[in-house]
Amino acid sequence: MADYKAPLRDIRFVLNEVFDADTLWQSLPGLDGAIDAETADAMLEEAGKITSNTIAPLNRSGDEEGAQWNDTVVTTPAGFKEAFKTYAEGGWVGLGGNPEYGGLGMPKTLGVQVEEMVYGANNSFALYPALTAGCCLALDAHGSEELKQAYLPNMYAGVWSGTMCLTEPHCGTDLGIIRTKAVPEADGSYLVSGTKIFITGGEHDLTENIIHLVLAKLPDAPAGPKGISLFLVPKFLVNDDGSLGERNPVTCGSIEHKMGIKGSATCVMNFDSARGYLVGEVNKGLNAMFTMMNYERLSIGIQGIGCSEASYQSAVDYARERIQSRAPTGAVQPEKAADPIIVHPDVRRMLLTIKAMTEGSRAFSTYVGMQLDISKYADEPEAKKKGEDLVALLTPVAKAFFTDVGFENCVHGQQVFGGHGYIREWGQEQLVRDARIAQIYEGTNGIQALDLMGRKTVANGGAFFKVFAEEVRGFVADNSADELAEFVQPLGKALSNLEALTAEVIERSQSNPNEVGAASVEYLHVFGYTAYAYMWAKMAKVALAKAGADETGFYSAKLGTARFFVKRLLPRIHSLSESVRAGSEPLFELDASQF
Repeated sequence: MADYKAPLRDIRFVLNEVFDADTLWQSLPGLDGAIDAETADAMLEEAGKITSNTIAPLNRSGDEEGAQWNDTVVTTPAGFKEAFKTYAEGGWVGLGGNPEYGGLGMPKTLGVQVEEMVYGANNSFALYPALTAGCCLALDAHGSEELKQAYLPNMYAGVWSGTMCLTEPHCGTDLGIIRTKAVPEADGSYLVSGTKIFITGGEHDLTENIIHLVLAKLPDAPAGPKGISLFLVPKFLVNDDGSLGERNPVTCGSIEHKMGIKGSATCVMNFDSARGYLVGEVNKGLNAMFTMMNYERLSIGIQGIGCSEASYQSAVDYARERIQSRAPTGAVQPEKAADPIIVHPDVRRMLLTIKAMTEGSRAFSTYVGMQLDISKYADEPEAKKKGEDLVALLTPVAKAFFTDVGFENCVHGQQVFGGHGYIREWGQEQLVRDARIAQIYEGTNGIQALDLMGRKTVANGGAFFKVFAEEVRGFVADNSADELAEFVQPLGKALSNLEALTAEVIERSQSNPNEVGAASVEYLHVFGYTAYAYMWAKMAKVALAKAGADETGFYSAKLGTARFFVKRLLPRIHSLSESVRAGSEPLFELDASQF
């Protein structure tokens, strides 16, 4: 398998040339000049080095060895601890963290690029700092000043790590029925008791302390989700002077034996009257936890992009070297026994699909990162509100579409290898296994689709959608010149289809609640392809302007990939739209006993 190389040229193209991130950063008062193009470029270069040279080499060995559990103690694969220390010392865990407590304060538009590189290098490794960053985000937004001072500096420094403890054996999506209890103590702390499952990084040997954010209910809490509170429960209690105290009664009962991400410890965590501290307000725990969910769901979506990129790099290298049969138009390498398989139309179809969807995903993740930055750092109420609305609308699209596409791309990459793709040593089968989980955790993709269709579209009469549609419609109107027509006209038609589809589902759902769930998955995919058409039109605009002086072929390759997307992939929206328009009736013809 080819060694992973951070795709810095493509990242810089999107960040600097397509979205002009530096201009955005300088326009956001909340960033206070913390970042500029030169600093960002240097940071990307360093991130590329550590991911390619330190983290990626541990990917296969980490999968082979896996995390190990022995009598509540979890050991990560060989090399992980040293790599994590190097990563943490570089400041990467606290990249987007609050500078008041030791974070670097970098914008999400930069953060998404680094996350992609880490996921592309090693999915299992990436999850440890990703969960810590999310934990820090919730604590910074909702924790008391005392908690933030006591915990954030060491977490940003990667000396301590963090988790989010939501799921229980009997409940996942329906968190309102959790059983974990928190009993108040006279000193203001709480004793937390219960069992949580599927806890990423719940126990490991990478850091000297692990800080758990735990959803639990007070004894007198109201039923359902309105009775959930959030608590910080450390593995080791922290003394007043900041040193580590006694071990808290929170232990790892076991780790899961999984299909993929085997170097990531997925733990069953038992809390036995473990001392914890309230984060935010009583019975407002879900609100506090969901502060981090937009960021975490985008992060898990980016896992799909990282897997796609790694799969593409290996597949294209293999396709250039593997010789089988002759090109349909005649021998390309007559001096050899056969031609490289990259000459064959079907191999090119698979490679271009991965390339077009990965690059579209990268652009869209940057676009969503921009909205997160605007919603966080802008001081103009109108801009801030637009950013918030777009974040709400696009987060479920990013999480679900990136990961659905990511898994499809990994399967394509495996298929390019033929029989070798099924063999462990080539690495493609690991990517297929690793990518699969991203469609499931942080809210399954079906739940993301339901969130998009139900809460973010139908519930507000399409208000969030109109914000996005108006922006795209404005781009279409402003870029109708002949040279861009081949990209902008299909975008305009795709947008019109999505607008009509949105209106139809909203109308039908008024008389039949089943229409929302019946339409949701296909609708999300129509939305995803339409959003990528917008991204590709923006990328094509830049590439067209620079193609004349393109000595490397970079910009002409962008244009060729954009054409492939528009002509071969965007038409998928038509069959998906017809499925949505078929309504919910075909789903409910059978009685449950007939399945």
